[in-house]
Amino acid sequence: MKKFYTGTGDKGSTGLLGEQRVDKFDLRMETLGTLDELSAVLGIARSMLTDPQDRQKIILYQRELYQLMAEVAASPENREKFAKINEQSVNSLEAEIDRISMRVDTPAGFILPGETPTSAYIALARTITRRAERRVAELTSRGDLTNAYVLIYLNRLSSLFFAMELDLIQRETSHKPTMARESST
Repeated sequence: MKKFYTGTGDKGSTGLLGEQRVDKFDLRMETLGTLDELSAVLGIARSMLTDPQDRQKIILYQRELYQLMAEVAASPENREKFAKINEQSVNSLEAEIDRISMRVDTPAGFILPGETPTSAYIALARTITRRAERRVAELTSRGDLTNAYVLIYLNRLSSLFFAMELDLIQRETSHKPTMARESST
């Protein structure tokens, strides 16, 4: 029988990709947990999407998140081996944001998430991405993460999720999103 546990973390530490072990409450572990949470929420959104192209895009982002997680989890001696997020990764996100922005209007203020279940999960993914971005900024500041594209990637990914939320609202409801403040007109 194959076991789904090792017991090596029973004393509150866990291994990185390499020889190093860290406390389970270490910033790296918090960052990895946040990225894992993000992938899980994207999985919920993906399960609700009806457009096969949308589903494939979410799978792509989930796979890129696992590459990013490997980089965050890499010990210093393995850092370069796991560095996969690069300028092209960021450029691809920007191209997708630009593509979506051609179809949707930028709202004049904050929107209230929840127009549709799918758009609400994408909004949740955006907020989790922002938390991951804050954790990665701290890792970068401490010198634990040296690839500047990881932080830029997460920044663009959150922008992409905002654009996706607007796009889904428009496609799924054919109306503009509900704004946080009602218009005075």
